[in-house]
Amino acid sequence: MIAHLLKAHGAVAGGNIGTPLARLDPKAPLWVLETSSFTLHHTRDAHPDLYVLLPVTPDHIDWHGSEERYARDKLSPLSRMREGELALIPEGMGPPSCPAWCVEYDRNDSLEEFFDLDAKRLRYRSAFLQDALLALAVSRTLFDEADYELLNAFSRDPHRQEELYDAKGRLWVNDSKATNLDAALQALDAYGDRRIHLIAGGDDKGVDMEPLIQRLAQLDAELYTIGSNSRRLESLARKHGVTVHPFETLDQALPELERRLKTEEVALLSPAAASLDQFPSYAKRGELFLDFVRKIEVD
Repeated sequence: MIAHLLKAHGAVAGGNIGTPLARLDPKAPLWVLETSSFTLHHTRDAHPDLYVLLPVTPDHIDWHGSEERYARDKLSPLSRMREGELALIPEGMGPPSCPAWCVEYDRNDSLEEFFDLDAKRLRYRSAFLQDALLALAVSRTLFDEADYELLNAFSRDPHRQEELYDAKGRLWVNDSKATNLDAALQALDAYGDRRIHLIAGGDDKGVDMEPLIQRLAQLDAELYTIGSNSRRLESLARKHGVTVHPFETLDQALPELERRLKTEEVALLSPAAASLDQFPSYAKRGELFLDFVRKIEVD
């Protein structure tokens, strides 16, 4: 979103996704880098001029060793930033003291007020709405611009809350890119006004999945578990009184979900886990989901 807004100013994007850092044009006036916690852990000298940290929830705990170390690596760029630079940080993380201007945000309206933005002019909802506001905050900071029309024309990547209606008029949502807990929670919030049939599971990277089940217990929802943590999710669901249908694989879960899904409900693939226990990528997981939906026929 940031690169889309700043393309006219010569911005190029890459890093952890898209173009590798080593192949970005060194003469470009703006680099927009998506940077992983692994990269930040090993970075000692490089630092951003403007750092945007999305809300942090536990992820990759099996690699970082603890939630505290994961958050510390996410905050590490601040220790190298300089006076006059800007960091946008979720409120309550306790960022280290640094010369940079550190703005902590919590709700969307705090971003609207601080950067003089209007969320009502954006077509996004849930997590994508906050992403859009953060992107506009960057544009406002650098060039005093807030181009809502341009941002509304931005096309999200496949497998991110990708909606598809089947031949029977029922809504299926491919959110296979939701490989962590926070992304799945945001998807649940986006469709919380309907009865949700959630498919979740895979390689959870050592993260406690109980918050996901607790959120499901507050909604009108059923859970279909898949992947290497299927049994753990099933156990948590039964503990919290969530209706659960345990399966080993996605192709086993889909026919049962299709049988139960009603017109006014939503089928949501938002795994809250990586796909590598059963798929070569989250994209392959999403493609299997979409292929199934496209083959549904009217009885």
